[in-house]
Amino acid sequence: MKTNCESCANYIYDDQSECYCCDAALDEDEMCRFMTSQTFNCPYFSLDDEYRIVRKQN
Repeated sequence: MKTNCESCANYIYDDQSECYCCDAALDEDEMCRFMTSQTFNCPYFSLDDEYRIVRKQN
């Protein structure tokens, strides 16, 4: 399954470059696979679940 960077917790807005970027530390091989593949499965993908804390409180 292909991961969606826009729903990842590591996909953050960088104020200096004024764009979104990945905060995960991909090594050179992982970055090459990410840039050339249509079906890259990121090992650092973490679903950005805003309501996780609320569910724990209930």
